[in-house]
Amino acid sequence: MSITESPTPPVAPANTRGRVITASMVGTTIEFFDFYAYATAASLVFPALFFPTQSPANQLLSSFAIFGVAFVARPLGSLVFGHYGDRVGRKTTLVASLLVMGIATFLIGVLPTAQTPGFTILAPAILVLLRFCQGVGLGGEWSGAALLATENAPPGKRALYGTFPQLGAPLGFILSNLLFVGLSLGLSDAQFTSWGWRVPFLLSAVLVIVGLWVRLKLMESPAFQKVIDEERVAAVPIARVFRRSWKPLVLATFAMVATYVLFYMMTAFLMVVGTTPADEGTARAAAEAAGKSFDAASFAPGLGFARPQFLTMLIIGVVFFGIFTVVSGPLADRLGRRRLLLAVTAGIGVFGLLLEPLMRSGTVGVMAALILGFALMGMTFGPMAAFLPEMFTADVRYTGSAVSYNLASVIGAAPAPYAMIALWQALGGPLWLVGGYLLLAAVITIVALLLGTETREVDYLA
Repeated sequence: MSITESPTPPVAPANTRGRVITASMVGTTIEFFDFYAYATAASLVFPALFFPTQSPANQLLSSFAIFGVAFVARPLGSLVFGHYGDRVGRKTTLVASLLVMGIATFLIGVLPTAQTPGFTILAPAILVLLRFCQGVGLGGEWSGAALLATENAPPGKRALYGTFPQLGAPLGFILSNLLFVGLSLGLSDAQFTSWGWRVPFLLSAVLVIVGLWVRLKLMESPAFQKVIDEERVAAVPIARVFRRSWKPLVLATFAMVATYVLFYMMTAFLMVVGTTPADEGTARAAAEAAGKSFDAASFAPGLGFARPQFLTMLIIGVVFFGIFTVVSGPLADRLGRRRLLLAVTAGIGVFGLLLEPLMRSGTVGVMAALILGFALMGMTFGPMAAFLPEMFTADVRYTGSAVSYNLASVIGAAPAPYAMIALWQALGGPLWLVGGYLLLAAVITIVALLLGTETREVDYLA
């Protein structure tokens, strides 16, 4: 991989700046809206709806086990969509990944629950399948959106342009959870459990139509057009990646681990902790009021916030996620991707040590933890859309960045909510082991960054 700027004359942009920003941001916003809708439902209603015969603790673990299925599916999506993204082009592949994700999400919205006669076993099985399809779609989405932004970026602004698709993560989260907050406030618990949870999944159909309309107007990127013109299209892109770029593939994968662990701790895991009663008596009374059994042996005290209140606090935290995602772009262009990510990842490790005291310091401490955690998330997530693709040449960039990004999801994201819940329950409430889990992820990422090199000056047309 060349590390000097190409002398090739500037190529006229295939897409206007407004079209690039809109298409990359809108698409990932839709994708992450769909993904977060499932994460929120997995925390709030899926345990009882799809696993009614299990104990409350096992219901939650089963729900998050299915949540993790998508992360196992994501590398498959990266292989499939990466193959066509490097052979057919970025535009067509982006449209296809959006359709896969959108259709699967809509079907979750009409899926009968395990309480429906004849669906006791079938409903969870279909949920696993649809969750798998969500993972396949998202596995192909991110890399295409990142390349759309960065391959159309002006010189010296790749990291800034790379923050546009990254903003889809906080925007999708905010939209999804605002909808859940509105439903929680406007509906009774019985109505929300009966049908209200389905609304975000069904509304995804409207968002997908908007995303398709925007993406169908795109032109192919200059970098991929140059690959076509020079007849460098790989017959089997993944084979070329493993043959020529195996080291960047490994380093890029582990460079994303801390980002994934932090994100799913801040969203899926803390949603559970935040809305779990703070004492056994309250938890027992709530279970009895809902007609459920109470498993005292596996009960771990949480923070005791009402669901709408904690969702609102999460949304405030995610605003800082968005702000610091934007801030990270110019910093990464000025300081370099590697230097910035090393500093931020060290901060993530320190945050792991502070998690327990902050989360047990009342409402102010919890809000401070959410703001700090999401700010760190924005600073580590923002540069990734430039950093990972820059580690691969244009002929295998879609495949290489997609596979590394999604292999990291298997290592970092898939086990994180499940493992964190188990660690939290094992200690009976304290979060020290969960913070240690985040610290370990930060150490792994720092090692990968130290073994890698700076990518800011690579020739992106090569």
